[in-house]
Amino acid sequence: MKRYEQVAEGVADSIRNGTLRPGDRLPSVRQHSAEQAISPATVFQAYYLLEARGLIEARPRSGYYVSRLPMLPRGGDEPGTAAPQPGSSEVEISELVFEVLASVRRGGVVPLGSAFPAVSLFPLDRLARSVARGMRRLDPQRIVADLSPGNDQLRRQIGLRYLLNGRAVEADEIVLTNGALEGLNLCLQAVTRPGDLVAVESPCFYGALQAIERLNLRAVEVATHPRTGVDLDSLAAVLAQHPVKACWFMTNFQNPLGCTLPDEHKRRLVALLAQHDVPLIEDDVYGELHHGQRRPPPAKAFDLDGRVMHCSSFSKCLAPGYRIGWVAAGRHARTIERIKLMSSLSAAVPSQEALADYLQQGGFDRHLRRLRQHLAQAQARALRLVQRHFPAGTRVTRPDGGNFLWLELPPAVDALALHRLALSQGIGLAPGALFSADRRFTHHLRLNIGHADAPGFDTALRQVGQLTAQVMEQAEAGPCGP
Repeated sequence: MKRYEQVAEGVADSIRNGTLRPGDRLPSVRQHSAEQAISPATVFQAYYLLEARGLIEARPRSGYYVSRLPMLPRGGDEPGTAAPQPGSSEVEISELVFEVLASVRRGGVVPLGSAFPAVSLFPLDRLARSVARGMRRLDPQRIVADLSPGNDQLRRQIGLRYLLNGRAVEADEIVLTNGALEGLNLCLQAVTRPGDLVAVESPCFYGALQAIERLNLRAVEVATHPRTGVDLDSLAAVLAQHPVKACWFMTNFQNPLGCTLPDEHKRRLVALLAQHDVPLIEDDVYGELHHGQRRPPPAKAFDLDGRVMHCSSFSKCLAPGYRIGWVAAGRHARTIERIKLMSSLSAAVPSQEALADYLQQGGFDRHLRRLRQHLAQAQARALRLVQRHFPAGTRVTRPDGGNFLWLELPPAVDALALHRLALSQGIGLAPGALFSADRRFTHHLRLNIGHADAPGFDTALRQVGQLTAQVMEQAEAGPCGP
């Protein structure tokens, strides 16, 4: 991290923890420079970065001040946490998911309901050159040799990424998959049988619900805080009351909430699951998209006996469409490798070759810094638009990473009706009903802020705010209203 980024992160931390509050004046550039023995240019760069993120604002002939819309301090006005219904549920969510996903794929739709950042944010030209280099060098014998668990060179590069993030993972533990979703499904197949119970977050990623539905499993939902993730007391109660066979959790920048478990909570989570002999399927596809100084460690970092199956991919951070993910599968690696061979044999060889070449050439971390900065700026921009254009009573998360905002709308708003109305005007949304087995989050939305530079983004978000007010007014007027 460059010096100006370190300075900016120090100021951002002071805003996060409430030391600096909305409207507070920052030290002048000269004062900050003298106190930290750095150049005025470095302070200016730090302040420009913070201003771009929406955390501070410049006032002519007065200096820099904390923005009126900073990151939420602890205990700020964030969405509530509706407790899930007790007991397990059969899952029937796929038809609704297919309806919403079909809308995202339609041409000309502003993709506020998409799960991916804009493809323009990724180094597609460099990846294309890596595809060409990798395929020129490919030994035809390796097409067979690199069947599951996958390209040895790429698995070693992924193992090196774990090491750089403070966790040694052997390449032999890593199985390459067709995106993280296949890896997550393979993990579920490895440790469950039809009828088993799987604990998931509430709300949770709809792909987890679809996988549970497809494998004829049952879901038990665990209360989840919009900032700190899975409630460990709630999870302990679930484990004591139900024969849970696996947990499927997102520990960093969860989809849809954007929450991240604090490091100590991850440690306690792993210990609690070890106590009950329950494996953890850890979905960590957004971990590289942090806005802070360091990548938050996965729960895998605290795993001492190989119980945690850590799943990730390059789809959200580097190479959308290449469909390369992986599982660091611990004690379950050989089982997952065999299921992979029986189901799809191998991830695509050209994609594996391209990513192995790209990572060897260097530049991944430089790309990630640019991507993270862009998403932080996009989040600040989207938050300003939500504050300005959505009805009073709207609550919104402000995650420290990822590319989502989770909105709790006024209770009168039917988010599914809002989605269909917005779609008729060329705007895609992800209504909250997608993210729970019992479709409980009826007045919630997940917004993708990863397309903030796309033409029409600001207009679309303003229009969604206006449509929200319209749906609310109609609901409050009732069938006999004007």
